[in-house]
Amino acid sequence: MIAQPSTEDSSAQPWYALKVRTRSEPIASQGLRYRGYDPFSPTYQERRRYCDRMKTVDNPVFPGYIFCRFDANRKLPVISSNAVEYIVGTSGVPAPIPEEQIAHIRRAVEAGALPAPYLEVGDRVRVQFGPLAGVEGVLVRDASRGRLVVSVDLLQRSVAVEIDEDQVEAI
Repeated sequence: MIAQPSTEDSSAQPWYALKVRTRSEPIASQGLRYRGYDPFSPTYQERRRYCDRMKTVDNPVFPGYIFCRFDANRKLPVISSNAVEYIVGTSGVPAPIPEEQIAHIRRAVEAGALPAPYLEVGDRVRVQFGPLAGVEGVLVRDASRGRLVVSVDLLQRSVAVEIDEDQVEAI
């Protein structure tokens, strides 16, 4: 017999991130829905070229992860669901995700947001496009309007250049 989620209003329960098997986000979501949960697995569409055609495919925004609302004291039905590996947390304790972060993710995805690398100050980055392609440096600070300032070593000196964030990747 399948254990059902608590009869409480599920919107009162916190969100948790679930680590799922690679490329198994739809299977995990379907298994959780079957058990009465309401998982959230944001996706975006991408056109892919195959040798004989172009195809639009749905890709997960957070590959290997989905979000689900549930009571952490009744987690067995969740972690025993298809393709779910574990609940993301610290020291074995599930870490809840604030409701507003999930709401912001929903709004951003609906507005057409795409996955982006998680860059922090101090990360080494490489410019991918434009006249500085191949130049490596250190992310110095986030600037206004979604731009990045990168410090580049040149003759044991640093120069800073402001470039679009979509032009760099973490290395």
